[in-house]
Amino acid sequence: MASRLPGRGAGPTPARESYDELPSTQDRAIELLRVGAPDGTRVVAARQSSGRGRLDHAWSSPRGGLYVSIVVSVPIGRASLLPVAIGATLADRLRRECGVATRLKWPNDLLVVDGVLGPRKLAGVLVDGIGLTPEGFLRCVAGIGVNVALRREELPTELAPTVAILAEIAAIPPSLPSVETATAAAVDSAARALASEPGTQQLLEEIRRMLYGLGRSAIVDGVRVGRIVGVADDGALEVDGAAGRVAIRTGDLRVDEPE
Repeated sequence: MASRLPGRGAGPTPARESYDELPSTQDRAIELLRVGAPDGTRVVAARQSSGRGRLDHAWSSPRGGLYVSIVVSVPIGRASLLPVAIGATLADRLRRECGVATRLKWPNDLLVVDGVLGPRKLAGVLVDGIGLTPEGFLRCVAGIGVNVALRREELPTELAPTVAILAEIAAIPPSLPSVETATAAAVDSAARALASEPGTQQLLEEIRRMLYGLGRSAIVDGVRVGRIVGVADDGALEVDGAAGRVAIRTGDLRVDEPE
């Protein structure tokens, strides 16, 4: 049975705030959510001076990238799936609209995998859960960064070789507004899918199909934990280790070559 998403239908119209520069689109969107902003409200900036990623990693945010944070709600029982769900729906949008194939690196990165250059990061997702509604939905802010048309020379030296840029690999380089529209649609699509059991199961199939690193060794927070075998129904990374199959629900993942 589908659950009705809060913030749909009658009510305040979602706002779109656009800035030339902002410390963090995520922090600004959280402020808006706390004062009642409806789902679909988004904050976008041409540049962030203090962008942040998952596990409080700094997010380099030079001009030419999409930096957007969107208010979204999901059933509390499926909230842990939201980062990978957004990754899967965004990957589908980028494939259809830009002709770019990506793989999903658990739990929140889209990679372009090239046999010569190796895996390079194209996009990342950060989800902050803020509050619970009486109907059992977790109100969240989903922050998404996409490398649309970055100037490679403006990236930190150590980061430049690890980054994929849409303008360099898409047959027809997309505009920032078009990628923003596709990203907002991907977030909405993920939330709608997670509001129903059939939608959730379909998303899980897509997530498992595009998972990067199957069969390879997983190193989480510097510790080798086993071989990647899949994604659990709650979005956890499943690995086979020395003590059997375990579920990894948090941590910084590095995918290594097979042992």
